[in-house]
Amino acid sequence: MSETSDRLELYADYVCPFCYLGNQSLAQYRETREEPLEVDWQPFDLRSGKRNPDGSIDHDVDDGKDDQYFEQAKQNVRRLQTEYDVEMAQEIAIEVDSLPAQQASWYVKQEYPDQWAAFDDAIYAALWQDGRDIGDTDVLADVADAVGLPVDEIRSAIDDDGVRTELEDRFTMSQRQGITGVPTFVYEGQAARGAVPPAQLERLLE
Repeated sequence: MSETSDRLELYADYVCPFCYLGNQSLAQYRETREEPLEVDWQPFDLRSGKRNPDGSIDHDVDDGKDDQYFEQAKQNVRRLQTEYDVEMAQEIAIEVDSLPAQQASWYVKQEYPDQWAAFDDAIYAALWQDGRDIGDTDVLADVADAVGLPVDEIRSAIDDDGVRTELEDRFTMSQRQGITGVPTFVYEGQAARGAVPPAQLERLLE
């Protein structure tokens, strides 16, 4: 990346359908843009309030999201699919745990930054295009292999408590910076929240 390229911070969680749709909107915006744009992914854990100490999810914890909430979310996903001309294998993925995918992605971002964007896209595609469980290490190993990353290293990163601790620190930092939901796009102190259309991203950046 040249030093003159703009840098957009993107707070996202793979298990969030609006993050996938927001990424599609961002891709559409980038196609119309002449200048390079660096996207700096910042991890965020939508399930942080439901995690056990070992990192597993306690689905019995009441987070205030009832059937009506999820039905509304599905309607919004369907509306945005039409708006952005995006096909998806599912509208929500309540049972999927994104923490293993975020660990793998965070490791790749540090160790193989040039391959991170392809890996990021491939994780989203595995879940939202192919309906695969990105909480499964074998699935993530397949995804890594498909984009040319060393599978053994990715498997190790998913099991690495040090990577998980680093990631949890980033989650905490995101919350301290006022990020309450995802996707959130931040550029020079200004933020756009949600799967906003390409025109809104253009206004944010230009």
